[in-house]
Amino acid sequence: MPRKSIDLQTVLDSVYNGIVACDVNGHIILINKSAAKVAGQQAEKLISERVDKIFPDTGLLEIIRTGESRPHQKLDFQGRKLITNRSPILNSAGELVGAIGVFQDISELEKVTRELVEEKKLAKELQDVIESSYDGIWITDGEGYTLHVNSAYERISGMKKEEFLGRHMQELVDEGYFSDSVTIQVLKKKERVTMMHDICKTGKRVLITGNPIFGDDGEIVRVVTNVRDITELIDLKHDLEVKERQAARFQNELAQLRSQRVDDDIVMESHQMRHVYKLATWVGQVDSTVLILGESGVGKEVVAQVIVRSSERRGEAFVKVNCGAIPENLLESELFGYEKGSFTGADKNGKPGMFELAHKGTLLLDEVSEIPLYLQVKFLRAIQEQEIMRVGGTKPIKLDVRIIVASNRDLNELVRQGRFREDLFYRLNVIPITIPPLRERPDDIPPLIDLFLRKFNKRYKLKKIIRREVVEQLLTNDWPGNVRELQNIVERMVVLSQDDVIGSEALPLQVKPSIESERHFRVDISDVVPLKDALYEVEKKLVLKALQKFGTTRKAADALGVDQSTVVRKLQRIREQGGSL
Repeated sequence: MPRKSIDLQTVLDSVYNGIVACDVNGHIILINKSAAKVAGQQAEKLISERVDKIFPDTGLLEIIRTGESRPHQKLDFQGRKLITNRSPILNSAGELVGAIGVFQDISELEKVTRELVEEKKLAKELQDVIESSYDGIWITDGEGYTLHVNSAYERISGMKKEEFLGRHMQELVDEGYFSDSVTIQVLKKKERVTMMHDICKTGKRVLITGNPIFGDDGEIVRVVTNVRDITELIDLKHDLEVKERQAARFQNELAQLRSQRVDDDIVMESHQMRHVYKLATWVGQVDSTVLILGESGVGKEVVAQVIVRSSERRGEAFVKVNCGAIPENLLESELFGYEKGSFTGADKNGKPGMFELAHKGTLLLDEVSEIPLYLQVKFLRAIQEQEIMRVGGTKPIKLDVRIIVASNRDLNELVRQGRFREDLFYRLNVIPITIPPLRERPDDIPPLIDLFLRKFNKRYKLKKIIRREVVEQLLTNDWPGNVRELQNIVERMVVLSQDDVIGSEALPLQVKPSIESERHFRVDISDVVPLKDALYEVEKKLVLKALQKFGTTRKAADALGVDQSTVVRKLQRIREQGGSL
């Protein structure tokens, strides 16, 4: 049977690579479909066209000019990456009659190559991540054969990864490397498994968690096991417990030091005030509500400041409100704030109350007994729930506020009278601190006088001093206004005295009568009286004279040869008997 002839063009068109040839004048004499496709035209229409016009970057004209081949060169053509092989066409006589170029579109190949590079890079990064893990990582395939073990596991176990790679987990268990295998349990249960394990070689206790990775068919393709050395965690936990105990001890010691430190604005010469100060610094470390009781002028706000300075809220807002100084019809809006348009004359933008202003800090409510009954319910809710509702508001506002309240009245008596809510009283009376009046702690009077003298000398740029006899005379006053009254009297003497040395003539009139009566006092027993009465009068005279002369109960006790507590007790008896100090 005769062989069928095959047309040359048919052969060329069946070639995947592009082929184009031109004569010595640069006209295309042959082109296959693959090359025409790259040019974006039909092959038959490109015959006789200038090759540099259709393929401007092929360089075939350069081949005609030089007669040299250019194999395996990259070429950019219309956004495509091509590999070209260009050669001259010679006739049988060896004469140059044209040039031919064969090129292959490698755009897809380069894309695949880039993807492979990225995959390799990603695999390397993943390997680095696994190696950088502080925990041991063990990876097996879906059948339990070891694929990878990181260096952390070598450190934890004391064994080399070469002992495990490629080996089945059951084989390792059988050989005694492990008492049990999390990987085998994961493959059986097809779920995460966690167990504890002791490594005999290093004596470490580890927490092992195996996690299955499922393929598209729902079968396990990998098991990733995390091995955490909890020996170190146990050590850290122990260290933390030790440090916590140390911190608690240091905190207690700090509280003790604080209780012993005298602030610039508080005097605690007397044992009563030392107790108050110690208690205030101690309760400052907790957030419980504190009730400060005491007569007007004893220094309730100063004690509140000590509590705040001793607390973790010392850097936050400290808002002080005198409930007795605010009209009753405005007290609610001042404490809790109001929304815009809540009442006539209200700020159009609304206004936050004192509770909101004290958020994260401390709120001191002085004269808390002056809060009306109808408002005490809202106040109680604010303390219990730590949330408030503005006047005219519809949504509660959550707050974090430490509450300190103060009163110069007997709240227990007000409860009995029905003028103060019993539930609010018990909620406020969590930690009561009672400040004794100044007349019950005469030891504090001389240092208070010195404190106020320095304060007013600095304020008015003076250098005045107070005679000792003036201090002794001030010790005999009853001080119904307490520390505030003493401060006002010292300021008055500093301001009104024309001499740098302040004497008795500078004393105000309200203090002089009690002093004068004491100055002319004498024990006069004109008849036989019971011995205990006579002894009382003599003791009274001696105690008062000692106080006048030495200034403090401690020094007076030393002079009388008795304990300080004895002098304080006898002073208390003198007051109870109606005696003048």
